[in-house]
Amino acid sequence: MATKLKFQYLARDASGREVKGNLEAETEAEATGRLRQQQLSIVKLDQVGGAKGGWNTALFAGSVSRKASTAELCLFTRQLATMIGAGIPLLESFEILAEQTLDENKGFGMGLQECADFVRGGTEISEAMTKFPRIFPEIYINMVKAGEASGQLDIILNRLAEFLEASESLKREIKSAMTYPVISLVLIFGITGYLLVGVVPKFKSMFDALKGELPAITQYVLAVSNWLTNNILVVIGIIIATVIGYKLAMRTYQGQKIRDTVWLKLPVFGPLFQKVAISRFARTFGTLLSSGVPLLGALEIVASTAGNRVIEETLTETRETVRRGESITTHLQTSWVFPAMVVKMIGIGEKSGALETLLAKISDFYDEQVHATVKALTSLIEPFMLMIMGAVVGIIVLAIFYPILQLQSAVRGS
Repeated sequence: MATKLKFQYLARDASGREVKGNLEAETEAEATGRLRQQQLSIVKLDQVGGAKGGWNTALFAGSVSRKASTAELCLFTRQLATMIGAGIPLLESFEILAEQTLDENKGFGMGLQECADFVRGGTEISEAMTKFPRIFPEIYINMVKAGEASGQLDIILNRLAEFLEASESLKREIKSAMTYPVISLVLIFGITGYLLVGVVPKFKSMFDALKGELPAITQYVLAVSNWLTNNILVVIGIIIATVIGYKLAMRTYQGQKIRDTVWLKLPVFGPLFQKVAISRFARTFGTLLSSGVPLLGALEIVASTAGNRVIEETLTETRETVRRGESITTHLQTSWVFPAMVVKMIGIGEKSGALETLLAKISDFYDEQVHATVKALTSLIEPFMLMIMGAVVGIIVLAIFYPILQLQSAVRGS
């Protein structure tokens, strides 16, 4: 017979009242299940006595991070919309999906269970979601709130799922565009450093024995190798200091704004990042407006979720001009981030009352542009990086073997 473990628990009942107690169970999972059967929402579950640590011991339920990836949230949203559309009550749908999610992502599942407990206690679902910001982003909560107010929650959830799917697809596009050049640059620096520090110095004594004038390329490579070998700690220190300095700068608003400005103005990748930012802005803004979120509230949310300080600042200032009764395009047309075509289409949509439709068209257009740009960059970057790697390695190899070939020719000539 398995040994029973003793647990202390702190939980909330359906009315939100705190409940404390003790129970015995063979595992933490069994203890959790028994508390759930009693309709209790676990705040803390701790093993009393015995060795702690290892796979079979109890853990603080509150220590599990309540978070979910975009893909997981998207799947949950699509399933929730389907269940509500089929007539299953919201609370029951939430509980079914929470139980299903618990096995795949414990933190996400526990967050959903606790969210359901709040709803059972009389809290609005949108308000309950605000207690789990690492699961439900601001745009999600505001759209759910609009769905509750309009009575079209299943329709709003479907729009949310489409929005999350489009955002995740766009994110994958960017990752695919950036992964190859980043890996290639790391390989180029790594191979170059190894050759200059580990290989070239081994030939130096041989070159010194030749007692002749070395070719210019060999002298240059030897000088670089000698400096790098003698100052390797300085180089490592500079790299570490640069990384730390960058991280500290990124904690400041001004540092983030400078970084985002540089990203948008890069020669090759700048236009790509600009298209991504515009697509994200248009899709988010259009989705919020079509879901019934007021214009000023939508602009505030879009600004906070822009992911780019330059665009955030522009949209924040745009919101202030709209608050004063001016058009959306009044400030947008003064910003270098938004192309004239985008500003004109927004202006037409605002005047015609079809702003959501035109924003969707803008987003679709720039999504296609991003896809085409990523495809073109991928096909261009691969040979370009191979050319750089080949050139660097070729120069070092030539610098090493050229004096040897000269010596062989001189020996044969004599």
